[in-house]
Amino acid sequence: MADYGAEEKKDEFGNLQGAERRFIQPTSLGDPKLNKLKEVLVDWINKTLQVEHIVVRSLEEDLYDGLVLHHLLRRLAGVQLHVEEIALSTDVQIRKLDVILTALNETLELNEETAKWSVKLIHSKDLLSTLHLLVAIVRRFQPDLVLPVNVNVEVIQCEVTKSGIKADKQTEFITFQSDSGEELERESTKECPIDELFKLEAHKIETVKKAILHFVNKNMSSLGLNVTDVDKQFADGVILLLLIGQLEDFFIPLCDFFLCPVGSSEMLHNVTLALDLLIDRGLPVQSIDPQDIVSQDVPATVKVLYYLFKKHKHK
Repeated sequence: MADYGAEEKKDEFGNLQGAERRFIQPTSLGDPKLNKLKEVLVDWINKTLQVEHIVVRSLEEDLYDGLVLHHLLRRLAGVQLHVEEIALSTDVQIRKLDVILTALNETLELNEETAKWSVKLIHSKDLLSTLHLLVAIVRRFQPDLVLPVNVNVEVIQCEVTKSGIKADKQTEFITFQSDSGEELERESTKECPIDELFKLEAHKIETVKKAILHFVNKNMSSLGLNVTDVDKQFADGVILLLLIGQLEDFFIPLCDFFLCPVGSSEMLHNVTLALDLLIDRGLPVQSIDPQDIVSQDVPATVKVLYYLFKKHKHK
């Protein structure tokens, strides 16, 4: 596969004429939006490959040998390639990456001339190319995943010419505005009406809580459950998980959570799972700390229920 952005021609002295190399400006590496994108992608990979007990900590260090990319391709696209599971030598890693990226490009309907990554770049732990590849995979297989919008970096492009090295600086976008992603990000960062509600008189707060309580019990009645205390009964995550299953029409395996949690750690596990499910379903609850719900923080609990109510009030 061709090296993205590189065309190498040796002159009569053996120097590489026309060779291009691209580097992210060091000052861009500390950009909060870039770091948030990396964090979201790492979290998405780990959740996607959780059942295979694969844990990624660094996009640069953990993807270059092809193992993680192969598992993503197999899990997301159902493509099984006949390549080595563990590639130790450089030659084997490069051959493996070539097979995997060829299959990925076909799945993404891209050719290697237009792809912003290559075997050479991924294997050399090039962060920019790795991010472009992962964003493309997310857009293809999980378009509802909320990625930070308008993530861009300053890129230094160096080219070897007859007269020396020519350097040029340009801005390169990794993510752009997207209708669904932009809306979800706005929704998750703007102040929730519940935040405003808790600045009002107590009786108005109770009115809203009663409305939400009615909504919850209406959807939980088929399970024979009845909630009487919004402040406390969601702290262990059990009713919240059952409610999500009812509203979103899917069954959460009992082995995935603690039906009778003992201690705060098991309660935190349940609540964290519930919020992760809501984020996966497109609800803007990223700013809510699971520990707040476990600690019976009323605004946090009501905020989660409000977003469920807002989405399913006509169900």
